[in-house]
Amino acid sequence: MALKPAPDYVSPHGLLEGRSVLVTAAAGAGIGFAAAKRVAEEGCRALFVSDVHERRLGEAVESLKSETGLAAVYGQLCDVSKQDQVDALIAAAEDRLGGIDVLINNAGLGTSKRVVEMGDDEWHKVIDVTLTGTFRMTRAALRVMQPRGRGVIVNNASVLGWRAQTEQAHYAAAKAGVMALTRCAALEAAEFGVRINAVAPSIAIHAFLKKSASEELLDELAGKEAFGRGAEPWEVANVMVFLASDYSSYMTGEIVSVSAQRA
Repeated sequence: MALKPAPDYVSPHGLLEGRSVLVTAAAGAGIGFAAAKRVAEEGCRALFVSDVHERRLGEAVESLKSETGLAAVYGQLCDVSKQDQVDALIAAAEDRLGGIDVLINNAGLGTSKRVVEMGDDEWHKVIDVTLTGTFRMTRAALRVMQPRGRGVIVNNASVLGWRAQTEQAHYAAAKAGVMALTRCAALEAAEFGVRINAVAPSIAIHAFLKKSASEELLDELAGKEAFGRGAEPWEVANVMVFLASDYSSYMTGEIVSVSAQRA
């Protein structure tokens, strides 16, 4: 049983007023959709979302329009493991948004498998989507942001980049790589006025996660959190919005833990 229930949804404060935002893997009910909804509520002027699931992407675009009142919501299919699709996404977003002000790299892939049972294909797939996909998107975004002398990138890492968990060697290695990529790329981008930071959630409970992990495991992980519950996806999205906003103007190369886990 949760020690403390989730708080009420936080009212928007116009933190991204006038900005344009691109969010990857934004379909469904996870952190990506929560981030897209949150940035729209925080006043972004235009929003572009991507995903690999065509039906869910279309539903996400319509939901974002109806739930936030933002008319300028666009969507495009994109598999971040495919360079041509990444390039096409950035080009389309640049055109539709009139330039990308904020990129939220949310795309990632996780499975559960012990090291001795894991094949090369499974290892490479998780690394390619979660780490290399973040690299591809970051590289493409920097190529358009740096010449303008502004822009913000927010990556989605995980506390597993720091902490150990069985059957998660591939995912943890990928997320640790996202952290290192964030720190190194941030130093290179700083001279051009572009900031790059990341969030590292512990556990955020949503419908997709419930389908991919057992109830027993989720209860066990949530029980380790100080509040006795997992995060709501919008609680992670709130920190992404903070990192995307001017309130974090002196932060770059930082990994912000979004966690209530006991020490």
